[in-house]
Amino acid sequence: MSIVVRPSNQRGHAHHGWLESYHTFSFANYYDPAHMGFGPLRVINDDRVQGGGGFPPHAHRNMEILSYVIDGGLEHRDSMGSGSVIRPGDVQVMSAGTGVRHSEFNASATDPVRFLQIWIEPDTENAKPRYGERNFSPEQRLGQLRLIASRDGRDHSLPIHQNADVFATLLDPGKPVSHKLAAGRKGWVQIATGSATLNGVALTEGDGAAIEDVGELTLVAETPGTQALVFDLP
Repeated sequence: MSIVVRPSNQRGHAHHGWLESYHTFSFANYYDPAHMGFGPLRVINDDRVQGGGGFPPHAHRNMEILSYVIDGGLEHRDSMGSGSVIRPGDVQVMSAGTGVRHSEFNASATDPVRFLQIWIEPDTENAKPRYGERNFSPEQRLGQLRLIASRDGRDHSLPIHQNADVFATLLDPGKPVSHKLAAGRKGWVQIATGSATLNGVALTEGDGAAIEDVGELTLVAETPGTQALVFDLP
């Protein structure tokens, strides 16, 4: 049984003026052979984009890309014709498949936007690209694990090309939220805001935790407004 914490202050860090990004796993110019991903979970970037800034059009292939907005508005455009502004509670999934180009910009000229960008390696290559987005209200996440992405899109979650389940929760202080991992499965917990304990292990904003050979996960918030993502992975 193991829960290994990935402390927020040990993540990679990039500052480009318009963008400040913290990398849980190796990404771009940050390379750490000890942190190349966890199972098919390849990227968790905590991105903060200043007003008027953004990522110009660029290409992706064979990756499941999830965006989870914490503050502000994120404007998305892609070569499939999709385009919208997503805000807190919104989740978008882009399956890059055979190839897609997209851009992401702060929807505000003045206020920052903060979001988690997550990459999951697909188990099906060269699929037809697709895009989806959905809002998961605070009420849907409060005191429970809300499925936001899954292979089969069950429970109104967004479909991805991987045998992984992604949950979001808004924890109610003092009220535990639990999830059982099936035999042979592993988990990752990422604290987006606030602080919590995971099976008694303290985690604060930006911390992640790799979980193996643990049958049940129990999260308890230490501070109000704690948001976390839970990954159930092959």
